Parts: sequence; C-alpha cells; structure tokens
Amino acid sequence: MGKSKADEKILSYNDVVLRRSDLDILNGPNYLNDRIIEFYFSYLSSLFPSEDIVLVPPSIAFWIKECPDPASLKDFMEPFHFSRRKLILLPINDNSNVCMAEGGSHWSLLAFHRNSNMFVHHDSSGCCMNEYHSKQVCNVTLPYTASNASYEEYPNTPKQVNGYDCGMYVLAIARVICDWYATSSGNQDADTLWFSRLEQVSPSAVSEMRKDILGLIKGLMT
Repeated sequence: MGKSKADEKILSYNDVVLRRSDLDILNGPNYLNDRIIEFYFSYLSSLFPSEDIVLVPPSIAFWIKECPDPASLKDFMEPFHFSRRKLILLPINDNSNVCMAEGGSHWSLLAFHRNSNMFVHHDSSGCCMNEYHSKQVCNVTLPYTASNASYEEYPNTPKQVNGYDCGMYVLAIARVICDWYATSSGNQDADTLWFSRLEQVSPSAVSEMRKDILGLIKGLMT
C-alpha cells in the first residue's frame, strides 16, 4: 500500500524532515510533536548562529533522560561539546517509555547558562509538571557541562491557558532566550538573565507564533 497523504514529505530543512501531518498539527489547536520542535530549534540555530549556543533536539534530550546506562552516553554526548557551550537549551517531555515514540503529554524547557552557573527550568503548566523529568536531564547533563551548576524552577514562567500549547511555549521561550543572548553583547547579568523579556510570551503572542511558524514552513516549501 502507498503512503498516506499525511506521511508525505513536504520539507527538508537542515537535518529535519517535515511531513504533511505536521502542517495539520500547526493548523489547529494541537499538541506539538518532536519534529516541529526539532525544526524550530534548527531554525533558531540558523537565526542565531553561535558556537556558544546549542539547541538540543527533542529525541536527544529524551535519550539523555531515559538512557538505561548514563555512563554509556559519553560518545553520544561528545558531538554537542556541552563543556564549552555558554547556553544549552533542552526540550523536556514527560514520556518515560523508550518504546513509545512521540509519547508524553507535556513539554517544558531546561536552559543552562554558564556565566550564572545555573540550570533554569521553564514549565508553562504553572505547577512544575515536568520537574522530575527536567531534574533527570539536569543530573545526567551536569557532568558534561564541566560545571557544578545549580538548578532552579523559575516560578514566573509564562503560563499556558489551554491544554495543548505547552510545546509552543517551549519554542517562544527558547526564542526569547536566544534573542536575549544575541543582543546582550556578552553583558549578561547573572541575576536577572532573560527573565524580564519573558513578558513577551503571552497567550496571544503564542497563538500568533503558531501561525508564523506555519507561514515559515510554507515559505520554505516554495
């Protein structure tokens, strides 16, 4: 049998392949999948090119969290050069089943900032739904950052107002952080970080961003 139209490849961007079904996700009030998050992280890497920054794909962040033997991750982690990065962004998903692709029901964002020596977790649920999962990723990643960083649940993370936009908040917050890093010219206050800029991430801005990403993909398809 032939592939369904939903499986049709519509765009190859860097190493990310998007399918027709990904457009359908963005078109409606839907929970984002790994591919859309990986695509937009790749886009942000192109928009804010810097050896200081690494945006980790969801599949890699998931394997960091769920790898049964963390000691075996060394060769796997090496290409990301965490020890020399100034800013590391990792999407966190609450899926714990390595046999279930595209599992889970909530996304959040874990950010490591070297100058402040801190991991900051941004969870738009308002109740730290992914705290356990983000701490897992933090604990496994920490030895590779060559730091003794602290961990913080940021209490004033912008809150989603529905049950499906958590992934969009991850993308919106990631963009704010990348823009903050790019425009602060190295004069980054370790106390305030990007926090004041998170006011940009409102429900209406997130809704508009969903449309913008859809338009971005369609534009790249032409």
